[in-house]
Amino acid sequence: MSSIFLNGSQILITLGGYVNLDKYRYVYFVSLLTVYVFIICSNCSIIGLIWNHRNLHEPMYIFIAALCLNSLMYSTVIYPKLFVDILSHRQSISHSACMLQLFFFYTFGIADFFLLAAMAYDRYVSICKPLQYATTMNTSRVTVLIALSWFLAACLTAAATSINAKQKMCRFDSVGIFCNSSITNLHCVRSKMLAVIAVLIFFNGVFVPMLFILFTYIRIFIVVYRRSSRDQEKAAETCLPHMIVLINFCCLAAFDVIATRVDSELPKSIRLMMILQTAVWSPLFNPIIYGLRMKSIRKYINMLLHHIVK
Repeated sequence: MSSIFLNGSQILITLGGYVNLDKYRYVYFVSLLTVYVFIICSNCSIIGLIWNHRNLHEPMYIFIAALCLNSLMYSTVIYPKLFVDILSHRQSISHSACMLQLFFFYTFGIADFFLLAAMAYDRYVSICKPLQYATTMNTSRVTVLIALSWFLAACLTAAATSINAKQKMCRFDSVGIFCNSSITNLHCVRSKMLAVIAVLIFFNGVFVPMLFILFTYIRIFIVVYRRSSRDQEKAAETCLPHMIVLINFCCLAAFDVIATRVDSELPKSIRLMMILQTAVWSPLFNPIIYGLRMKSIRKYINMLLHHIVK
């Protein structure tokens, strides 16, 4: 059966990445709905705790709240469309909607790295230049850093999305379950300009922030190594969760690149599992790590759970 469907003049793209959807339709739906509800509840809990408790109105916690908000927006780009597709007999998306999903998927994904870089800078100033911290990391500076994280991510992604949208398509069967960079495999001709821009986006949106974070944390560990064991514990408590989250994001970015480059060679079930990693772990990882690893947040979570149980 042809995989080109017309809705008026709109060409639809088939999303063929599901495995045995007819058999496991409601298993998919219930599992992903449970994950999405947990993502919303956990991220909103962290944001709410930071918003409501004045002693958490510090740059470090504001950046954590921004990271959780970014996770909420990232997951909302993916999950509602997944639910519609799972319950539908035809899993498809219009080309324009696909480009929109592609844009927001990578905008919020890249914003994670910029936000982590801003958090690393905050920790660097706090630990290495404590006397300058109050003036350097004031409210306006924090607001600018958060806004720049989203703005720069959107600018980087907009260029690739614009070129992607103009490419002629000869295939309309996507091997994914939502629109990511694998959509380029549907183009009639591989665009060299798009390939160059993709490399530039990866370099500026992932590699450079990652190098900045690693360099910053190396400087932090050199400084605290010369201090007391209490200072070392405090630095580890605030920096270790960031490093864990960074490693997680790097692994997910690698999954996305690998799945795009070798999607035709991977078994369908393995490809689906790799795609789901980016949809599940990225927005779920932040509240789990910061909720469990940071004592100040964990204390309020325990108080909240005790109040709910009581």
